[in-house]
Amino acid sequence: MFLSSHNDHAECCHSAFMRQALELARQGVGRTAPNPAVGSVVVVDGQVVGRGFHPQAGQPHAEIFALRDAGDLCKGADIYVTLEPCSHQGKTGPCCEAIIAAQISRVFVGVEDPNPLVSGRGLERLRSAGIEVTVGVCAQECRHLLAPFVKHITTGKPLVILKAGLTLDGFLATSTGDSQWITNEKSRQHVHHVRDRVDAIMVGVGTVLQDDPRLTTRLSHAGRDPIRIVVDSQLRIPLDATILHLDSSAKTFIATTGLASHDKIEQLKENPTVEVLVLPCDDNQVDLESLLIKLGEKNIQSVLVEGGAILNRSLFVKKLIDRVMIYLAPKLIGGNDAKGLFAGKGVTKLSEALELKEVRTQNFGDDILFEGEVVSCLPV
Repeated sequence: MFLSSHNDHAECCHSAFMRQALELARQGVGRTAPNPAVGSVVVVDGQVVGRGFHPQAGQPHAEIFALRDAGDLCKGADIYVTLEPCSHQGKTGPCCEAIIAAQISRVFVGVEDPNPLVSGRGLERLRSAGIEVTVGVCAQECRHLLAPFVKHITTGKPLVILKAGLTLDGFLATSTGDSQWITNEKSRQHVHHVRDRVDAIMVGVGTVLQDDPRLTTRLSHAGRDPIRIVVDSQLRIPLDATILHLDSSAKTFIATTGLASHDKIEQLKENPTVEVLVLPCDDNQVDLESLLIKLGEKNIQSVLVEGGAILNRSLFVKKLIDRVMIYLAPKLIGGNDAKGLFAGKGVTKLSEALELKEVRTQNFGDDILFEGEVVSCLPV
């Protein structure tokens, strides 16, 4: 009985330290591509003595910052890191060698590196140096945080996050298209925090034509704008659209096809804030698979989809959605002619429905955010 209680206490402590590392890692989310967002803490006698996270590509990794912060206290200490320490030379040196040189006693890891070229090698190097290594502390939380990196490094494509605000009866807008505002101010403010932490935000041209959005991050503190992507197979976007004339550090990508006017493509290319991506057609629409591959080539790890029902349906049909975020508001529109989350016909069998797991909920006033991972996209 004592042994079981002791083990439970130890596991609780390990989780608490790893969650501190996760909180640090979140500071780098959306800023580290093509690298992952990673956090680390150094612990001595139950006290955190060193903290670090990876701020951006080219900067030291989380473990290096944590070791530096701990200084001479590293000898014999434990280190917690959300992702397996690297064992290869990149823009910075191998973290494994720094951990070994610091004479760390034990290493606790959230998840192994998903990169098939390096997976497990860091753990092997640490163990060969006589360091005790434990893997799987807060693994699910670490996987969730690392999902954009994992998707990108294993498939070459970004994580696709479908986000929408819906009424309780499941509508995006009324039959006339009125959708401002279904969700409350707290939910809308949270969306800006989400935008601040993704690499890109995507809409269809229909959203631009109806709402003329900015798709920027508007926070009380300094936020970061994601790259804006407009899916527009025939370049219906007006040249005076707000999204093309923003004072923003992020570019606007227009994803189009050979169906578009060559003259309009050239006009858009004259705008230094715009990049035109001419992609293959799929039933007279932009081939979304090709678009995601192109975005992955540009080191975009995460895309937040804030489009309308047509773009949502295209992603749904092609099975390109990885994560869903639904802000559910306690409002009822009624009828059967309002705008749903997806255009067109839905599946005919429940066995074909898109299913979510690892569902998380969060309250924003009377609104509830439901967030979950698409089952087919979860790691085995």
